[in-house]
Amino acid sequence: MHHGTGSKLAALAVLGLLACASAAAAQEVVGTWERDTGASRVRFSKCGEALCGSLSWLKDTNGPAKVGQRIFYDMKPNGANKWSGSAFNPEDGKTYSGTMTLSGNMLTTAGCVMGGLICRSVKWNRSN
Repeated sequence: MHHGTGSKLAALAVLGLLACASAAAAQEVVGTWERDTGASRVRFSKCGEALCGSLSWLKDTNGPAKVGQRIFYDMKPNGANKWSGSAFNPEDGKTYSGTMTLSGNMLTTAGCVMGGLICRSVKWNRSN
């Protein structure tokens, strides 16, 4: 009888650790990231339970993208160091299903259309 409760407690402890780990990872995305091309920067912040990202700097301010424009929405944890939500592309005015993957100081965002048939990914480096 005691053995059963012990393993249940151990499982709860592991779940607790996982919950803490995902919260910590989300915090790691919060901040400013520079696109690998150097063309733009995006600032991620907490939006309720999710993360969202807005353009904080643009090299070319004459294009369709505008500083302060939100381009990542409702990014929610989806596995280890992964988030899923929506991504808006100012260049074509379309919203895509988006994902983010964090790997150290590199963040990869991807936007897909047509159920994932066409995906574009962008790499970002931490700049803060």
